[in-house]
Amino acid sequence: MLLGGGNALGQALIRLGAEEDIGFLAPKPPEAGWEPASLTQLLDDTRPDALINLAYYFDWFQAETVSEASFAAQARSVERLAELCQHHQIRLVQPSSYRVFDGARATAYSEKEDPVPLGVRGQALLRFEQCVRATCPRHVLLRFGWLLDDSAKGLLGRFLSRAEQASPLLLADDRRGNPTPVDDAARVILAVLKQLDCQTPLWGTYHYGGHEATTSLALGQAVLNEARQFRSNLLDELSPQAHSARSDAAEEPQHAVLSCKKILHTFGIKPRAWRSGLPALLDRYYRHV
Repeated sequence: MLLGGGNALGQALIRLGAEEDIGFLAPKPPEAGWEPASLTQLLDDTRPDALINLAYYFDWFQAETVSEASFAAQARSVERLAELCQHHQIRLVQPSSYRVFDGARATAYSEKEDPVPLGVRGQALLRFEQCVRATCPRHVLLRFGWLLDDSAKGLLGRFLSRAEQASPLLLADDRRGNPTPVDDAARVILAVLKQLDCQTPLWGTYHYGGHEATTSLALGQAVLNEARQFRSNLLDELSPQAHSARSDAAEEPQHAVLSCKKILHTFGIKPRAWRSGLPALLDRYYRHV
């Protein structure tokens, strides 16, 4: 079962699954979104073998800002979901993010590092992780690097619309992370699911980010170079800015590189070069806008 089949990562997962004859039950969320009562009804009725929780994907990975009240409501739903998965013995795959770290160390973060989130979103994601760990032992927590998708209002979409304006565009040249195209993230989730299907108890927390850590500035330039094949009115150059001067410096980790050794050794999942995923990603983005 896939909660959040309508968002960019959910759609990528459905597309990829279809290529391998893997179908997902992706129920439409209620008007008010998923909350404890509707989740209880859903899982009592369906009893899936495994559940991928992308119900709040946009808020967790793409939204510019999210209110604390929204995260508080989501926390109640995540807690209920974990209880239901434990009760019905459903394997739970829960995404998380590099944002659970404060970005103070310049070397790559492994799963053994203690999370110290900076902002409201990082703190909420850590609470969700802790809840899943405490409630549902049969879980896989997947922490992703900088997720890039084709949604108009997502991280990539906001950048590309600003790149069509004449004003200078500043990006940090000393902020590092692993760009991760949404198709690559879907590939990783599917690979994990297939191995959990073999009844292998590989529960726990894993990191995944695209191959080759880079800076925000270098990523922006790579995206612009690719985007020029679709639009001619984009800025020629981006301007460097220090991480400390950025408006989001208090909540965005400066060093967000994830070590992907554990997921490679456990599941055999190799990091894929993020640059190779840009053409398909931008093609989809420009077909939608």
